[in-house]
Amino acid sequence: MCSMSDHQNLQTAVRDWTKQQAATYRNGNDRPLAGYLKLMSGYTTGAAAAALTARLTGRRAPRLSPWDVAQLSAATHKLSRLIAKDPVTSPIRAPFTTYEGLSAPSELKEDVRGHGLQHSVGELLTCPMCLAQWVATGFAFGLVFAPGPVRLVMSTFTAVAGADFLQHAYVRLQQATE
Repeated sequence: MCSMSDHQNLQTAVRDWTKQQAATYRNGNDRPLAGYLKLMSGYTTGAAAAALTARLTGRRAPRLSPWDVAQLSAATHKLSRLIAKDPVTSPIRAPFTTYEGLSAPSELKEDVRGHGLQHSVGELLTCPMCLAQWVATGFAFGLVFAPGPVRLVMSTFTAVAGADFLQHAYVRLQQATE
């Protein structure tokens, strides 16, 4: 049987080992590993809670056709970029970023600010590829709990992604004829 002293010694050894690993990983740079761990924990907890809720309520994951996956991909791409880059969604990112200018038509360039969790959230909110996992997971669980409304939302974002592509193609065609 372990004594309280043994338990405290183990805790201290684990804490020291994790601090040493983090310092070695950082290599002199400011990397918010604890913030990343909190975000991963939140994601995992949320996904596990949604899966457990689905199981307890008898909901099953729908079978997705190739069209469903294509639509899910396009909608995830568009919503992730909208959250990470759109001027209108900048109030969501403002507590975690600093405005730097434009990075592309209708897209902002923002630098992540702060330390720890603030910095980690800023990195997540300014990275469309990082957000995609969160957005796709939200859509996937949405298809389990409210398939009709979520398909409508996915269709809307897929249409917007298609319209964006057509807008860019139109501008390039216009420029080519000038």
